[in-house]
Amino acid sequence: MTVPSLIEVVLHPERRKANPEPVPVSLRPVFLVGVAAWLVALAVAAVLCARGIIDSTAIWVCLTGALLGAAGYVWSRRPGR
Repeated sequence: MTVPSLIEVVLHPERRKANPEPVPVSLRPVFLVGVAAWLVALAVAAVLCARGIIDSTAIWVCLTGALLGAAGYVWSRRPGR
């Protein structure tokens, strides 16, 4: 079996093999781990902000990350996903 060259594939796309079927993947665990990481970072940022080491910008960044991850989790639970 020979591998077709790039030029041959571009000039004759009907000769190439069909694409494989996509593998179904659940994104829910990815979103849950992400949200958990943002919540841990939020707790650390809150402690550092309370001690005066950092300003409140880090808290807002962590809160935004957790909320966007939660929105992604809700999106991944939609029917048909």
